[in-house]
Amino acid sequence: MNNELNSIGLDKKPSETTVVVAMSGGVDSSTVAGMMKKEGYNVIGITLKLYDDGKEVAASKQCCSGQDIMDAKRVANKLNIDHKILYYQNKFKQGVIDNFVDSYLKGETPIPCVQCNQTVKFKDLFEVSKNLKADAMITGHYVKSITSNNQTNMYRAQDENRDQSYFLFNTTRDQLNYLRFPLGGLLKDDTRKIAKELELNVADKPDSQDICFVPNGDYASVIQKFRPGSLKKGNIKNEDGKVIGVHDGIINFTIGQRKGIKVSDTEPLYVLKINSEKNEIIVGPRDSLGKKVINLDNLNLLVDKTEFEKEIFVKVRSTGKLLSAKIDIQNQNNAEVNLKISEDGISPGQACVFYKKDDLGYKVLGGGWIKN
Repeated sequence: MNNELNSIGLDKKPSETTVVVAMSGGVDSSTVAGMMKKEGYNVIGITLKLYDDGKEVAASKQCCSGQDIMDAKRVANKLNIDHKILYYQNKFKQGVIDNFVDSYLKGETPIPCVQCNQTVKFKDLFEVSKNLKADAMITGHYVKSITSNNQTNMYRAQDENRDQSYFLFNTTRDQLNYLRFPLGGLLKDDTRKIAKELELNVADKPDSQDICFVPNGDYASVIQKFRPGSLKKGNIKNEDGKVIGVHDGIINFTIGQRKGIKVSDTEPLYVLKINSEKNEIIVGPRDSLGKKVINLDNLNLLVDKTEFEKEIFVKVRSTGKLLSAKIDIQNQNNAEVNLKISEDGISPGQACVFYKKDDLGYKVLGGGWIKN
């Protein structure tokens, strides 16, 4: 036994500790791999091939592109670490793309990055890491993980503009105890500086911006590709149920959207509701967008229910601010969220993530999926 824990909170020397680093080919995960190697850990890099875009070598703003895989391989060679590529296109389509398409067709606004973390990236990569006898799995996500008494808790990142805890709310307790996030206390500029010090060729690589299977942000064309015939005209109704126009397909709309409605009124109209069964959208003025009560299902709780007795904050979209709320945990799967102040554009299919402030920052308590 050592007198001190190593930098990832384990009672082993780095040289006796094996870690798997999930390497996407971007600057964040590459820097993490370099940091672990420099500290003396036995590092195994793993890159996932998730989507076959037919552009193996093309530069891309999407994550997990062919170029990214090549970049990950080059970084691994530079660091002299083992590197494996796992081909998970079928699992990715079944667990992420199909869910994304079906969710949109139900009038929801899905978050494929959460589904990807929940299924392929963490579930499958977690099992692979265990099979490789790794002591921990490391990622380049911007969240803080703080371990004490053999339990790891997740907190919002130091760099709030980069914080990715919203996308990781569905991480299980077992996964969280096994995962480590070394970049949680750094600013993005700090990460790039370390990458340059490590002489990594991805130090100045731009961040991925698009969903990997949605080139140029064109959701509708992707949905039509996987579900031909899904673009069907339907009615646009006002809040009183009166037909005031026609839309070209519900997949072109999300809650809170203003553009594309093409109906004139005395004031701007926004999408208030999408009824997939009737293939219609309900529109109204901005004043009608606000909601204070949100119903959730498929909860994932990382803490005991007693932690919800004090003031809780929630995020209802990845780019949203923290909102003060009271949470009523109804059962294992369902909860009702009561916001202190109403919020516009809350959409089914998005996540509602719970936070509590303590001396260490904003602790992630879990979350759930927003229902209609």
